[in-house]
Amino acid sequence: MFDIAVFTLSQLLSAGMTRRAVDTAIRSGSLIRARRGCYLPGDAPRAVVEAVRVGGRLTCLSMLQLCRVFVFANSATHVHLARGASRLRSPVDARRGLEPPQARTARLHWLPLVRPEMAGKACVGVIDAVAHAVLCQPARYAVATIDSALNRGLLRERELAELFAALPRKYGVLRGLIDGRAQSGTETLVRLMARALGCRVEIQVHFAGVGHVDLVLDGWLVVECDSREFHELVEQQLEDRRRDGELAKQGMVVLRLMAAQILYRPDEVIAALRAVLAVHRRCAVAAR
Repeated sequence: MFDIAVFTLSQLLSAGMTRRAVDTAIRSGSLIRARRGCYLPGDAPRAVVEAVRVGGRLTCLSMLQLCRVFVFANSATHVHLARGASRLRSPVDARRGLEPPQARTARLHWLPLVRPEMAGKACVGVIDAVAHAVLCQPARYAVATIDSALNRGLLRERELAELFAALPRKYGVLRGLIDGRAQSGTETLVRLMARALGCRVEIQVHFAGVGHVDLVLDGWLVVECDSREFHELVEQQLEDRRRDGELAKQGMVVLRLMAAQILYRPDEVIAALRAVLAVHRRCAVAAR
């Protein structure tokens, strides 16, 4: 994915292709002419083609989306460009029928690359894409993106020092919030909410007869961050109820949150956490 080469016409000719063969490959779809003098393999993702057409390489939220790394939302083509780049184009080509119903825009990034060896490729390296994504998102989403890249094995713990060295110094405060054990971006977001409420947070805790749960707050409140993709099937719902019952037997309280709540109605989540925590604290005081 990250190593998609960009070919010039001279490189294709040097490899033994004729101009007629190049034209035939373009017509057959095995080769894409992204812009004058720049060609890509026919299976290159559309976002990659758009970035090369602009005059750079795919990065930031656009690249991470293709890698299934968590980003909150994105509707633009994020493109990294060398300083002084000129003759920039639109990411789409209306003349060739590539203009979508709502034209995509290009979001340009100029930060020097941590991995300059990727400058000749169609995509930046993962560490650069994550650095650009930190600059493009609010802090909580940036932490969730870094967690996700670590969890998927696309970013390594030892690369975090390089990542933060490439960013403005103010972003260093995020370093202590990162935890690659998080299984989803929504889990990271709830973890940050709970920490802000003063909770002691444990991640991916194992319970006998249950397996791992997303979060345990203050040693008694289990928080599961459900997604529609994995939890809307009847079979999964039944399994969730079984797990909840087993956790109750072990003295735990369970709060299930849906991804849509966490992403789009975070105030509801914070209010729910506050209410449950407050009830438990009042009960604890009354029991003394």
